[in-house]
Amino acid sequence: MAYPNIEAPYGLIPVGLIGGRVFAGATRQMKIASNYGTAIGKGDLIKRVNDGTIERDASTTAFPATGTLGVFMGCSYTDPNTSQPTFNNSYPGSIVASDISAFIVDDPDVILKAAICSSGTTMATLGRTVIGNKASIISNTLNTANGRSKLAINNTVATTSTLPFQIIDVVDSTSTGSDTFQEVLVIFSPHTDNGSNVFIGGHAYRNPVGL
Repeated sequence: MAYPNIEAPYGLIPVGLIGGRVFAGATRQMKIASNYGTAIGKGDLIKRVNDGTIERDASTTAFPATGTLGVFMGCSYTDPNTSQPTFNNSYPGSIVASDISAFIVDDPDVILKAAICSSGTTMATLGRTVIGNKASIISNTLNTANGRSKLAINNTVATTSTLPFQIIDVVDSTSTGSDTFQEVLVIFSPHTDNGSNVFIGGHAYRNPVGL
């Protein structure tokens, strides 16, 4: 039987919540600072910064000490060239506007689907035995043609406690064989104490010392 082929990574897609609960598409609006210079694609990770705004989280092997905050799903702002309200899959970067509002999936219990790559955007596969392991991230910059993220899950998995995601399942519908899977389902790893009461990784809302 032929299965759909995943040609390139597409970022993180929310598909459910832990415990079999349905993800209903809920997002929260969070502010991006005027003229923030880094582009953010739909499906990229974001983090909170000191001024209370958000930025792209380019973590690969561990989230920031305060944790990551969620997944970017688009934004709105007043276009500085046309003065018109604008809705966009991506944040293009360097937009000068006081009303840039990002739509973020910030539920710590979200289950996320992602493609597997060996490096960059080179697709790879994993077997079912990876379930339960931890995974690092390949933080590619966005696809400017469609505004989507190109973030991927690295095909080198481990049991390292500080890695940012835990694999909870493989995606059968896009497997390329009986035990070769192009996509996985992941959840945010819990915070880890490095032994000096410094907490590493996890979701920002579950950091015991706050954001």
